[in-house]
Amino acid sequence: MTKTSPAARPAVRFDPSRYPAFAVTVDVVVLTVADRMLQVLLIRRGVPPFEGMWAIPGGFKRPAETLDQAAKRELAQETGIDGARLVTQFGAYGDPGRDPRMNVVTIAYLAVLPQVAGIVAGSDAASAALVPVPEALGSRFEFAFDHARIVRDAVERVRRDLDLTGGATAFVGRTFTLAELRAVYEAVWGVRLDGANFRRRVVAEEGWVIPTGRHVQPGASGGKPAELFRPGPRWKQGSPIRRSRTRHQGRTGT
Repeated sequence: MTKTSPAARPAVRFDPSRYPAFAVTVDVVVLTVADRMLQVLLIRRGVPPFEGMWAIPGGFKRPAETLDQAAKRELAQETGIDGARLVTQFGAYGDPGRDPRMNVVTIAYLAVLPQVAGIVAGSDAASAALVPVPEALGSRFEFAFDHARIVRDAVERVRRDLDLTGGATAFVGRTFTLAELRAVYEAVWGVRLDGANFRRRVVAEEGWVIPTGRHVQPGASGGKPAELFRPGPRWKQGSPIRRSRTRHQGRTGT
């Protein structure tokens, strides 16, 4: 019996009407460390559904743009923030009924910023603000849609990344003090780290941080000027601080 090659078989006409329609959105979880706490940027929705409730910046993908372009556009339109670091996909959410308007699949992005300034609510956002993660994920805080789950997943992703990648350096500026770098680990993991031990782990092995030869001026309380560093090449290989080694120390936050 002679087999017919796939190329020789009659083409089956694709009929889009056989499949239910659904929309695609993008949602961006923006995380930063401020006041020694991990904080998330949220908007208060100005339109239905869930008008007046807190949500992640995001919206519908346009037909002519990529997912990455949609994420950056929505973040800029709803919060005024542009140029965030580590704008990367970390998950997709498509449970039926997650959006009362229609069947909607959302692609979740993670954006990390050293600092958040000049927040300006726009588009369909009534307001925008930084909220401490422990408060946002607390039992009394109400999110629109399934955004509490998405924020929780983003925080867990960042916690893992600090163990395995150079993600900690995305939370600080191009130059930083060791105290600022230590504050990132403490805020994200919810722990207290010994300053001397932290310095020993980061500075003892070459390639984690590079001295700039500059110092920051001491604050009102005085003290020795803190040295400024920049990231070295070893951050591409992992992290000098491992989460498993910090569990015996005091935990805070979530």
